[in-house]
Amino acid sequence: MPRHRDSTRRDFLKTAGAAMAAPYVLTSNALGAGDVPPASDRIVVAGIGIGNMGSGDQVAFLRRPDVQYVAACDVRKRTLDAAKRKVDAHYGNSDCQAYGDYREILSRSDIDAVHVATPDHWHAIMVTQACQSGKDVYCQKPETLTLREGPMMIDAARRYARVVSGGSQRVLEDYRRIVDPCWSGRLGTITDINVIRLNPSKRCNLPAQPAPDDIDWEMWLGPAPWAPYNAARCDGNYSTEANSWRSYDDYSGGAITDWGAHHFGGATFAVDVRELQPTEVVYGNGQKGPYLTFKYPNGLRFHHNHPEMAHLQVIGDNNPRPAKAVPRYKGQGGIYGDFIECVKTRERPFRDIELAVNTMVVCHLGTAAYRLQRSLKWDRAKQEFVGDAEANRLRDRARREPWVL
Repeated sequence: MPRHRDSTRRDFLKTAGAAMAAPYVLTSNALGAGDVPPASDRIVVAGIGIGNMGSGDQVAFLRRPDVQYVAACDVRKRTLDAAKRKVDAHYGNSDCQAYGDYREILSRSDIDAVHVATPDHWHAIMVTQACQSGKDVYCQKPETLTLREGPMMIDAARRYARVVSGGSQRVLEDYRRIVDPCWSGRLGTITDINVIRLNPSKRCNLPAQPAPDDIDWEMWLGPAPWAPYNAARCDGNYSTEANSWRSYDDYSGGAITDWGAHHFGGATFAVDVRELQPTEVVYGNGQKGPYLTFKYPNGLRFHHNHPEMAHLQVIGDNNPRPAKAVPRYKGQGGIYGDFIECVKTRERPFRDIELAVNTMVVCHLGTAAYRLQRSLKWDRAKQEFVGDAEANRLRDRARREPWVL
């Protein structure tokens, strides 16, 4: 089997059409039964990255009667086989197609939308290519690995008129206890909010291990730097401290991006700066260690590890102001229902990619400030640090061919 990095998209598309030749058998489910609409009225969905969170996403979409789930992709055969069995058992047939290369899913014209739950280093490439292929996308958080990726994902969504939703359900569902008081107006104008305990990722120097036959290691690495296989390097558990790809900076930003997508996302939503990006991040180092203050153009101060503030503590001027209606999911069924409803209506979802990217900018600016141990100014229009060549080198990273943006 040739290495994936030696293939080209043109060569691939010459052969990918073979996937379309698989027979499709009409079942009572396909024709519609009970409350299930016929297949022609359902959103056709496929999954890319079906381990851990991807498996949960798959189940959520399978449970929806307005979705027809037709294909899954994963680089681990055991995971992929389990995903196919789950879909086939749900529909009572053997029609779910299983792929080891996500481009086979993107080449299928019958698929309306994909959900992506791969390691973070794959997100930007898969989302932009899915948009180019005419697919709407539900992408698990953290949506980006670098600052440069965000505008490219937004541009792809807008250029190809695609619905692209970020995947943090916690932003609305877990943080209503701070969202509602802020939006009610009773705290007045919000001046400060604080988030704590989110560490960046670290370097990975794990020793080589024999790669099992169960995984396509080249495809798992994809755009990341080549490294020898080690089970802990690619483990999908939720730890951000060690023994998980979430711990290592070739594949993830660590807790500051992984949990930051939740905490920073909920906090920026609560204080209503989701549509903004900071203009400056101020680095401080006190008796309790380093901390940051992000300054927004409307005067709000967003803190990380502020030494005198609790987690998600909000400070307002206590001059009551008119209440605002809290934005909600569209459709029924939480964040997944919001995405599917927007696929139907072509509205922008609650976690529209631009709002998700703005949250990730906070995470990445914070990572840069901690790494350089100094304050930084950010120009949103130019998407660059102001007068700081060293910091600007941190906006992106090299990718292995052919996985380039």
